[in-house]
Amino acid sequence: MSVSALLLNRHKHRQLLALATPMILSNITIPLLGLVDTAVIGHLGQAYYLGGVALGSTIITLMIWLLGFLRMSTTGLVAQAFGADDKITQQQLLLQGCILALTLGFACVMLQSPLVNFALSLSDASEQVMLYCRQYVDIRIWSLPFALVNLVLLGWLLGRQAPKAAMWQLIIANCINIILDIVFVMVFKWDVKGAALASVIADICAFSVALTMVKRQLVNMGDFDLKHSLSQLTLRGYGRLLSLNRDIFIRSLCLQAAFSFMTFHGAGLGDNIIAANAVLLNLLMLISYALDGIAYYAEAEVGRAFGQKNPKLLHESVVLAFCWSAAIAVLFSLLFWGAGSGIIQLLTNVEAVQQAANQYLIWLIFMPILAFGCYLFDGVYIGAAQGQIMRNSMIIATFAVYFPCWYLLQAWGNHSLWAAMSVFMLCRSVTLGWHYFYKLRNTLIPIA
Repeated sequence: MSVSALLLNRHKHRQLLALATPMILSNITIPLLGLVDTAVIGHLGQAYYLGGVALGSTIITLMIWLLGFLRMSTTGLVAQAFGADDKITQQQLLLQGCILALTLGFACVMLQSPLVNFALSLSDASEQVMLYCRQYVDIRIWSLPFALVNLVLLGWLLGRQAPKAAMWQLIIANCINIILDIVFVMVFKWDVKGAALASVIADICAFSVALTMVKRQLVNMGDFDLKHSLSQLTLRGYGRLLSLNRDIFIRSLCLQAAFSFMTFHGAGLGDNIIAANAVLLNLLMLISYALDGIAYYAEAEVGRAFGQKNPKLLHESVVLAFCWSAAIAVLFSLLFWGAGSGIIQLLTNVEAVQQAANQYLIWLIFMPILAFGCYLFDGVYIGAAQGQIMRNSMIIATFAVYFPCWYLLQAWGNHSLWAAMSVFMLCRSVTLGWHYFYKLRNTLIPIA
């Protein structure tokens, strides 16, 4: 099918929207949660409150995102098993992922103190920012085992093309978080501790909802015996999962090196700068989670195409997702161009932070157009279960582009961080896109 015929095919668009819309709606609640955190803490009157939550949230997010391979690898491998109608493999992947998530989650709790000390040693933040950062992390860390298992459960649901189940899990949990955020911080006056406690309770609720959704899927599948499935698990059976996890972990490590450097180095530029960057990075998260909704469609369909060995489905899914991602990126750029300053004012009433954020808003305006390709093709390669390509692209973008760019432009101050982030996103888009059009699309069999 030609590109023009594909874009005029209503059935294909409805299929994309059926898979992507639930995830876009639920994903928007994730950065919305971050925006509410920012808005609630940002109205306490001092920049160091917002800086402390930004730094603490970055540390927790760093742990979760570094272990984000739990969601990604589960989605890709389950999608391929789903395409091949292999129920036994789907069930084994669920159990393997959950056991691995619990092990890693409790390890993070046990290693909390050295991990936090190491993270703070990388920052030149003020004593006040570090104080509130520790308060936030000391509470929030206890939700990590639940959050990591949630990644596996979410990935399993997405791999089985059950986006509505995943949607309700995310929406319910994040709405609870937002409500508790407002109650604990604004009503009970628990400040930073209240924001952290709200997130812990929300993660536990998310786990409960996701477990219920997965149980329903297992009942519908039939022939699921927990004791028998556990008895079939072996270290050898973890091979493909761990191999894919390794590549995605390295990819995530590089990604977090870039984002964490931006937060920690920004902290050394002053409390107003780290607070302004926190505001803008939350808006960047809004972009990423909306575009990830389309990427989830690509994950599911590409995984199904590989499971069915169907090159036509592979290419049509990628082209359609690319067009939708590009359109959404342009809309975000127009939104930030026309209403960026107004959005910043809603998120904080600290005038110095508003002024700093507006100074760097121009980078955010162009970011969606530079970055949409990397979000889309991440989804493609997750569905294809080819983590090594994502890993290589991220290594190049981080160490050959991001850090050299910052080093050469560091005299620009905070502008150098945003310039480096912009070319970092563009490099990921270009390298992954090049590999798809010249390599991956012909992996199964050449497309006529």
